[in-house]
Order: sequence, then structure tokens, then C-alpha cells
Amino acid sequence: DSAEASPLVVFENIETCSPDFLQMLLENISGLTVDADFTVELIPEINVAVATFIKNIDTKEFVEKCSQDKRIRKWKMTARLLESTQTIKAENLPDSISTDYLTVYFESARNGGGPVSDVQLLPEENSAIITFCDHKGNT
Repeated sequence: DSAEASPLVVFENIETCSPDFLQMLLENISGLTVDADFTVELIPEINVAVATFIKNIDTKEFVEKCSQDKRIRKWKMTARLLESTQTIKAENLPDSISTDYLTVYFESARNGGGPVSDVQLLPEENSAIITFCDHKGNT
């Protein structure tokens, strides 16, 4: 168990839930306000949403509240803390992209990056795997 819980909570199995409904539901469960206290990003390709808490809350307790919520259970959604990772996949990259460009881009503080230890181009997929020196650079 890490000393500091992730500020990111993943909601899975959200296809039956509209974005507005999900935001209102999370406001009701957390007692917080969307945009001011947390944001929600939908990732429809994999049927998930990620809530990022701007306000410092006990996300473990929030996940527990979600697992007990009757609407979340009725809609068969699940909530869990997003684990930290040192590796991300960047997709839809132009053919001409270089490892140097990606390294500089993802190391940029303006882009929320951090020190990059490796970039592996996957030209057949127009993607790349970027590995950071630690998990804080992959926001």
C-alpha cells in the first residue's frame, strides 16, 4: 500500500451511463463539484471514465462509497484507484515522428511530463511506448 493514494479513480462498464449522469452521480457520492473539485474524462473506446480529483480527498474511501452506491451497482459499474505506471502508449502519431521529438515532448513540464528513460517507436501502429524514469512524469 502506497503512503499516498492515487487522485485518479477509474470507472469501468460505463456504456449505459451518459456523461452528465455520471458527473452528477459522482458529485452526489463525493459531495464535491465537477470542474472545481474533480474532472471526468471519458474513454469510450475501452468503456471507462477516469475521475481526477483536484481537491485532496481520501480516494480509497470514495471508491468504497462508490462500491456501495445503489445506482452504480444497478448499472453494474465498478470503481477502482488507477495504479501508477511508468509506461504509456502514445497513439495516432505522424509517420515522420522521431524518438528525440517524443522524448523532448514528454519531458516538457508544460505538457505535464518528466524525465523519459526510453522511447520505443511502433511504426506499424503509428504509436510509441514511452517509459518515464518514475511514475510522476506520465500525467
